[in-house]
Amino acid sequence: MIGDNILVGYDPGPGGREAVDLAFAFVRVTGGLVTVAHVHAPGRPAAAAEAANVLANVRRTLDDPATDVVAQESRSVGRGLAAAAGRAGADCILIGSAEGGPRGRITVGSTADHLLHSSPEAVILTPSGLRPTPKLSRITVMYVDRPQCEDAVLRGAVAAQSFGVPLRLLTLALEEDPQDRLRDDLALAVRIALDSSGLDPEDVRTELAHGDDVAAAMDAAEWVEDEVVIVASGENASPHRVFLGEIALKVVRAATCPVIVLPRGYT
Repeated sequence: MIGDNILVGYDPGPGGREAVDLAFAFVRVTGGLVTVAHVHAPGRPAAAAEAANVLANVRRTLDDPATDVVAQESRSVGRGLAAAAGRAGADCILIGSAEGGPRGRITVGSTADHLLHSSPEAVILTPSGLRPTPKLSRITVMYVDRPQCEDAVLRGAVAAQSFGVPLRLLTLALEEDPQDRLRDDLALAVRIALDSSGLDPEDVRTELAHGDDVAAAMDAAEWVEDEVVIVASGENASPHRVFLGEIALKVVRAATCPVIVLPRGYT
């Protein structure tokens, strides 16, 4: 299940705090576990001491004393988080937005860029300024007629059923996209969702959002509070790895709610 065991990549600052807050909002729904990780440069005692101090400060702010905090040595924050996730048995890596981006949107920094092109675990991205609540209102799956998206629909449907929330299948219709075919594709996706879960047909809806580009189409779509978006990895992804193409990255940057990116072949 998505979010059963979350590794949070933490750095001091608003993005790190927002990532921790979102992780705990998720596990209040899933009943899962949280590990907070801070990556520091190897072979530098001062960096290790600073990491220990950062994690001690985080520990003092956590309500749940069972939450683990770990320091990870690595020359790359993204690689370090992936290594820490493997040791913790995490099913996803959650990080905040990079500093300097627009409030309410996801800013993809170097760490996010690395994870979105190589992570072995699902990646959850947090919009800047997010104040999560301990509930979930809806799961949206970004859908196009691709095998990876069919897997995402299946996972999204199972999660929606478990969390007791509705499922939306959203397709972006850009410029001269054949709208009749896109509607037919969405109808087939609904069947996948219903066949793979116990969702009531009334709890699965579709939406075709129109726009001249990805950002415009995302803005044209209807969004609700406490929603999450699921995005599948692209066709170029290696098995059990995340890899996002250009269009999917634009979806991430245009999203106003948390985005979960699944590796290819996520189970």
